[in-house]
Amino acid sequence: MDSVESREAAHRASEQPGSGADSRASWRTAWLVLAILSVSYASPLVIVVGMKPMQDALGTDRSVLALAGSLVWVGTGSGGILMGWLADRIGVRRTVSIGAVMIAAGLALSSLGSIWTLYVGHALLGFLGNGGVYPPLLVYVSRWFERRRGAAIALISSGQYVAGVVWPAVFERGMTAFGWQSVMLVYGVFALAVILPATLFLKDAPKPPPMPVRRAGARPGERPRVAGFHPNVAQALICLAGFCCCIPMSIPSAHIVAFCGDLGIKATHGAAMLSLMLGCAFLSRQAWGALADRIGGLRTVMAGSACQAVAIALFLLTQDEAGLFFVSAAFGLGFAGIIPSYSVAVRDLFPPSEASWRMPLTLFTAMSGMAFGSWFAGALYDHFGYYAPAFGIAVIFNLLNLAIVGFLVWRTGGTGRTLVWPTPRTA
Repeated sequence: MDSVESREAAHRASEQPGSGADSRASWRTAWLVLAILSVSYASPLVIVVGMKPMQDALGTDRSVLALAGSLVWVGTGSGGILMGWLADRIGVRRTVSIGAVMIAAGLALSSLGSIWTLYVGHALLGFLGNGGVYPPLLVYVSRWFERRRGAAIALISSGQYVAGVVWPAVFERGMTAFGWQSVMLVYGVFALAVILPATLFLKDAPKPPPMPVRRAGARPGERPRVAGFHPNVAQALICLAGFCCCIPMSIPSAHIVAFCGDLGIKATHGAAMLSLMLGCAFLSRQAWGALADRIGGLRTVMAGSACQAVAIALFLLTQDEAGLFFVSAAFGLGFAGIIPSYSVAVRDLFPPSEASWRMPLTLFTAMSGMAFGSWFAGALYDHFGYYAPAFGIAVIFNLLNLAIVGFLVWRTGGTGRTLVWPTPRTA
């Protein structure tokens, strides 16, 4: 349980006008990080928007291209563990600079026009590119906030949706005029030119408040319990839940433009649908972040997952263009709060000193679910010739996620916002 001293320290820091937790400097940092992520997150969208023309140009199956996009998600998660560790040693500014260079290099290599360069380029784009940008910045911003951490993490994570609103239409028009290879190359140069100067404004995060005190009578050396489990068991359950929820999350995000094309809907309308989905996600994510500050990360994950389950099921029932616009908006409103809330849950349940590896590990498993879902949907499409089986599988994984998260919420016996220290054994 939080000590009185730690609560008072957080409150004093939040009232400081210049720097410290929850200060004006904290919010300036969050907005700067949002701008960086709005650029970096657009890099994997080129293959989402260009899936059909790239398939025609390369003469390959859709699952082959979906796998290239999946490599970005796996790379971002796995690379985030390495780059989060590196950021603690060389600083977040240098780590993000490395990530910007690797984003540009990955897109340049992918633009060469063969399957193997596409795979290697997107693996590089994920592992050292976005893996060096998003996970380290997520940990970095979480250290700037105490009381409003959920809102801040929701804000910066919305960079994905800002990118989704701004860039798909630009990419679609660029591909029509100049081709997908030129778009990849030019955007890589643009990302490098924007992110590198922005890193110069990243300052050192404030020191965290004192750790919670041990309960009276607890044995020396005892580890705290999380949801009644050893901390690593609780971590494993959170990671499994993240994997399951991100499979359904990935399918509309990665395949909506191609799905619309199969239904005879114009590519420009499909890109607009993707922008609408991610735009609604951006708007609702701020509300989800505020909710996480009130009820905790785990309960917010459960609420968002329930909304996502309903929306993903509606894709099975909707085929006309107007209906798909509505369902895409509903899906964006529902799934927006899930991933940031996992990060809030990790900070709620584990010590700040462990954030640099627990948060990237959670992201890795979640993004592995995104990668698997994106590829698996493409493989199911290649086998069946339509997307209904993929959406059906997505509903099943979503229900499994709800079962795991609901179990963790029940085990925490409330919001689960603090470590639960062991009670002393009686003689």
